[in-house]
Amino acid sequence: MGYLYIFGTILFTVYGQIVLKWQMDQAGTLPESLWDKMTFLLQLLLNPWILSGFAAAFLAALCWMAAMTKFNISYAYPFMSLSFVLVFLLSVVLFGDPVTVQKIVGLTLIIAGIVVTSQSL
Repeated sequence: MGYLYIFGTILFTVYGQIVLKWQMDQAGTLPESLWDKMTFLLQLLLNPWILSGFAAAFLAALCWMAAMTKFNISYAYPFMSLSFVLVFLLSVVLFGDPVTVQKIVGLTLIIAGIVVTSQSL
């Protein structure tokens, strides 16, 4: 069951990040004047998609708390790095973010780190 909590943490974290990016792309750039910035951000806070991203962050925190009852943090935390991998892959597919050699090398190192640390159980 502990791995399910870690998976939930990753899933909700990735969902929240992707939804927030999607909605920010839809909203456009931050206005210049302070009043317009405040109005812009307040409107975003009322957006149901943005609210679902915040709710996902809250659910991720609950899952993480549950995972902490099952694993040592030094074992569980490296799995959170999978969120970087998933956000990268989804950002390429959904937003057309560029794939570079440096990013591929970095993701490979993250995955290698997860494999190495997971062997410590």
